[in-house]
Parts: sequence; structure tokens; C-alpha cells
Amino acid sequence: MERNVEQLIGRLKGNFSGELIRASDPQYATARVLWNATINRAPGLIARCRNVSDVQAAVRAAATEDILTAVRCGGHSLAGFSSCDDGLVLDLSLMRDVVVDEEARLAYVGGGCLLSTIDTATQKAGLVYPAGVVSHTGAAGLILGGGTGWLTRMWGMSCDNVQQFTLVTSNGLVERASARENPDLFWALRGGGGNFGIVTEFVLKLHPLKSVLLGNCCWVGDDIVHVLRNWRDFMPDAPDELKWNLSLRMLAPNEEAQDNAVPALTSSAVWLGEESEGQRHFARILSIGHPRAIREETIPYLRLQTMVDSEFPVGRRYYTKSGYFKAVTDDSLCQMIEALPSSPSVNSQIELAYLGGCAARVSPTETAFGSRAVPYIMNILADWDSPSGDAINISWVRSLFAKLRPAMQPGVYVNFMSGDEADRIKEAYSERWDRLVAVKTCYDPHNFFRLNQNIPPLRSDSRSSRSITDARSGA
Repeated sequence: MERNVEQLIGRLKGNFSGELIRASDPQYATARVLWNATINRAPGLIARCRNVSDVQAAVRAAATEDILTAVRCGGHSLAGFSSCDDGLVLDLSLMRDVVVDEEARLAYVGGGCLLSTIDTATQKAGLVYPAGVVSHTGAAGLILGGGTGWLTRMWGMSCDNVQQFTLVTSNGLVERASARENPDLFWALRGGGGNFGIVTEFVLKLHPLKSVLLGNCCWVGDDIVHVLRNWRDFMPDAPDELKWNLSLRMLAPNEEAQDNAVPALTSSAVWLGEESEGQRHFARILSIGHPRAIREETIPYLRLQTMVDSEFPVGRRYYTKSGYFKAVTDDSLCQMIEALPSSPSVNSQIELAYLGGCAARVSPTETAFGSRAVPYIMNILADWDSPSGDAINISWVRSLFAKLRPAMQPGVYVNFMSGDEADRIKEAYSERWDRLVAVKTCYDPHNFFRLNQNIPPLRSDSRSSRSITDARSGA
């Protein structure tokens, strides 16, 4: 591999203005670190691109040398796709410019931006972009996979709020995709992941918001199942302005005066509308059982976007299994609760969210994102700190998921998928699969961009047998 790296560097010299980092360089150890510490990869070369020309040069050189290539923005890929062993990591962290057009309510965002980069720039104009909930997440990966967060019910998913993509495709050319230009590619990029190229700029639609009403609390004991049932039955008719998320976890000793760890249900509710109406909804939530650690306050949007950063730091170990419920039965709720005491880590949790709202009103044919009609999203997230705990924590997630799976609907959110779930990729896209394969075959026929939840192109001997138009029409 060392010879290939030297050949790659030779091709890039004179055509690359960014930084080329080899294993022997002092910054390499830091540059290769990913958010999920279960992924420990050693790339042969890290190319930090400074501009679009650098991205083009790196793609062309890597394709010519046939070098495995990963694309990194924030390094948050749960499955570890933002790095590789021995190959090239194409790092966009120097491409973090954000230009806000306040009058048009648009943001022009570099492909290497973190959510915090976008939030900081847009909030200066009192505007927001619907994105995720951890500020050090890379925006590109989140958007390309769909993107859910506090604003999803009010303004749709992250991918629903993109007006244009500019990307470098596998042949090193620059393409633009919008509703008018390359519409099939525009469709595929909204949920189809990093299969089609490297996005160097997003044009994002913004919305006015400066602060939110936030309510937090937790329940223990018999209250847990009562609250879960209430949430399950209430959310289908809840207003778009309300995002009410729940997490089942073990409450650690000394938290809320507990002597021993006990199962708990934590609640975070965000209200985006008129404050007095939000307070009425919060009062209703707090009337269930005997909530503890109650906190209700109006906070700046930037604080909302950073409040869970410390719960998901870089360098811990993470593993998830996720899926959808059309209806969450009492049996499923009880299985989740009963699994908590056997969790090997008090940091692990079972996250529950309800989609619905604006996101659910987008036509299922509008984007490549998977099912919007099955609204209950569950994510079993193991979070631990030592390699010695890998087997037992991963086993806990897999075991619980296997018990819950019979009551779940087909489908999975690709951004919540771990690296061992290639058998679920087609399930994630269901009836969209053939059209995605056709777009992939058109823009990346040799699967250069394969470090992702991969949609393989058609084989070379059958590429011409099915066009994008055929796939879109179901022919």
C-alpha cells in the first residue's frame, strides 16, 4: 500500500492545495480519529481538501490508482464509513464556509460543515435549518441520509429542506442537482446517502426561529408504562409545533437521590409555537404520574442544539439497532422496560420518537428517504467506554432487537444503521430500490463510492437494460 500512496501523492502534487497527511506525519494520529471508537482504522493517506478543485483532483487520482476511498465530513458515521484501512480518506473539514442570504432565507453551505457551523451562522439572522441534535455531527452525512431532529415535525427532514446540491461525481466532474437540473439525482441525494458523489455545497432552505420552550423530566417505577402509553396514543394527533422524545434507560446511582440504578423514562419536549399554548401541553405531560427533575424554560436555539453534546462525545463506543413501528403494542413497551436492568452500561438507552407532522406530509415519491408512513422510530443505542465491553454491549442490543423485530414494520433509517447491517439496506428503501440503483449506475457505474450503506450499480453487462426513466415509472 505504501507504494500506492506514494503514486497517489505523485499524481496530486501540483494539483492539490490542501493538506496531505501520511501515517508518519505528527497530525496523523488526531486526523484519523472517528466519533465512534469501535471503529479504529488506519488510512494510508488523508487528503484534506481546501476547495472543489482539490476534491476533483483527489477523486481522479484515487480512481486512476484504484485506491479504496472514504469521505469524511464530521467523522460521525456510526458505521465507520468515513475512514478505511490503507486507502484514502477524502477529508472535507477545511470546507466549512457558510453564506446566509437573509432575505431569501437560504444558506450556501460547504460540504465539510458541522451542524454547529450552520447553526452559528444562521442564528445571526434569526434563522434555522432543520437538522440533528448533536452539534459536532457532520451536516453532509446527516442530510444525505435524511436528517431528523427537533424541527422535523414543524418543517420536515433535513433532506426536505435542500434546494440544490453541488457534487463531484466518480469521474471527477462537477454536477448540480435540483428540482430543475438533474432531477433524478436530486431525488436520490435526498435520503440515498453518499452513494452518488461528494457534495461540496448545499443550498439550504431556512426558517425563522430564535428560541424554543423546553421541558425536561423523568419517571420511574409504574409511571413508566403509563407515560409510554400516553405518549403513544397522544402523538398521532399532536400539533406540529410539539416534538416530544422519550428515552428508556437506567438511572444511575445518586441520580435523583437513587441508591441503586433503576429503570427510568426521560422526557424532552420542545415547543416551537406560541408559548402559552406550549405551556398547556407541558402541563398535560407533567400531569401524568409523578415526574421528577422537572425543568421548563425558554432557551436560545443554539443552547437547544448543544445540550446533548456531552452525552455523545467523540471517543466513546457506540452500537445501534433501529427500526419502525406502525403501532407500539403494550407487549413491545414491556419488553423494552424489562430489558433495561440487563443493559451492561448505564449510558445505553432506548430512544423513542414520533415522526409525523410536516415530514409525514411529504409525498413518498418526492425523495429517496425511506418510509414516512410508519411514524414510531425506535433506536436501541449502546454507549460504553472500554473495548472489553464490546461483546456484551453489542449482544444486548442485538438480543433486544430480535425480541422486538416481529412487531416492527419493514424499514430502517440509514443514519441509525451500524456497519454490520448490509442485509437491511434494500429494506431501508423498499420500493425506491430500483430507481436508486438506476441513478447509481448512471453516476457511479463502477461503485467508486462504496463506503456507505451501499446501493450497488447494475453490472456492466446489464447497465443499458434499465434506464432511470424506466425505474422511476416502475417499468
